[in-house]
Amino acid sequence: MTEPAHDVTEELTKLVVGLEDANRCHSPPILGTPGVDFGCTSYENGMSRFRILIIDDDADIRSLLRELLERAGYLVEEAADGKAGLRALFNNTPDAIVLDVTMPELDGWATLERIRDVTAVPVLMLTALGSELERVRGLKQGADDYVVKPFGRQELVARVEALLRRAGRNDDLPDTYADSRLTVDFGQRIVAFAGREIQLTPLEFKLLAAFVRHPNQVLSRDQLLEQVWGGAYGVSSAQVKLYVGYLRAKLRASGIEETPIETVRGFGYRYRPDAASPVEA
Repeated sequence: MTEPAHDVTEELTKLVVGLEDANRCHSPPILGTPGVDFGCTSYENGMSRFRILIIDDDADIRSLLRELLERAGYLVEEAADGKAGLRALFNNTPDAIVLDVTMPELDGWATLERIRDVTAVPVLMLTALGSELERVRGLKQGADDYVVKPFGRQELVARVEALLRRAGRNDDLPDTYADSRLTVDFGQRIVAFAGREIQLTPLEFKLLAAFVRHPNQVLSRDQLLEQVWGGAYGVSSAQVKLYVGYLRAKLRASGIEETPIETVRGFGYRYRPDAASPVEA
């Protein structure tokens, strides 16, 4: 699916207006969207030195995104297309990637697929399409988050920060999980039940990882949105219910008779290791 052609000049004008406002602390803070205010936040004194790789074929948009992220305190590297982005990734893995969907030759989807072949680095997709189908496609193919143009400068920075927080928390956690039946290798992203590997999408894996890292603990939908999606920006709590359903179906198909993911009515969900019993032959 390709994005419709849009007026690049108009798009850049919208982005410039938002960036200029960053120094004046008044509306509109949404890039290209007047009359919406999320408050005023100054990023010039940000202490973060995380490296962000921007992959976008439009030089002007790359420049504007660089200004925005550097103002937030990040180190920024640019790549003009998917192939250049992959070379930059292989040379020096960044802490996060902002990836445009529509690019010539190797588009964002193909680039994302190759990124996921080699690393779990957080990826934020950037596109002009905002349909739910497009968002689901991005998440199921391994994107960690999805931002639609025009976007708010504070929203973009908040989403990048959320991705980095989640990645940082994962660095301090064990490499594997195992109970009587289920094993999860977080580094290799491999899940097995009774020795048989279970094929999960990247989002399903993140959801299962959130559950097994908190066994017997009730997790609310808001907690799962934060841990799996990086927050509730542009994501409905209904997504949690939908993907819990997907994950339960995959576990049942693998041979788990009673799903270990319980619904705790009015509160959320809980992973029960002792509930993961095999189907009788």
